[in-house]
Amino acid sequence: MSVRTIDIGEPFFTLRLIETEASFPISGKVILLNLADHPLTIKDQNLPSLSSVIVKDTAITNVTRALVIERFADYPDEDSLMSKVRTLWPSAYDVRGEERLRGIAHYMSPKIWINQLGLTLYHSASVPLNVGLHKFHDFCPEPGFREVHTQIVGFGKMQQCHERDIDTLYLEEPMAPGTTHRPMYDAAGNYPWHQFETITPSIFMAVEMLPEGVLPPSL
Repeated sequence: MSVRTIDIGEPFFTLRLIETEASFPISGKVILLNLADHPLTIKDQNLPSLSSVIVKDTAITNVTRALVIERFADYPDEDSLMSKVRTLWPSAYDVRGEERLRGIAHYMSPKIWINQLGLTLYHSASVPLNVGLHKFHDFCPEPGFREVHTQIVGFGKMQQCHERDIDTLYLEEPMAPGTTHRPMYDAAGNYPWHQFETITPSIFMAVEMLPEGVLPPSL
């Protein structure tokens, strides 16, 4: 049994990784993401694997592995919040150096790896974002890499395309605070062309899960 506090979102958000707890009390309003391969329970309802909801002042049970994001609803002035975020988080291009991120108003928190689990928060400041369609994750060439994204502040959409062209869009999922899009990878870990696009300026979390035996990158 353990509860680990993760500080990558500070001073704006507090993240807690909860593992192997029969029951865990939730105080206030939080985003809850189930990271286990089987459901956890909220009252009499199941929360499936890699799904998230907003919960408030209740207990969650049968928790194998879950992540809680606190204080996401504490900011009535979201423009002010995001302005402060931009003073502390560097641009994603400066950190990652990917050409598709050059000149894009896209910022990132520090990144943390906890064994095979990677967590990063991102702030997308412009509408549209135009972050660029992608399908490969070069830091993990091994099959079985999994990734989902959870919306924290603002609204967005996760888009999937047949080709590296937004005109070939075939699936789009709205992203509101507390939403995690459905996994888009197949059994071998192959991804379609995809991107996150803003509806409003946004903050979201990327959740990366490496297959067993693959070492986390040094980022």
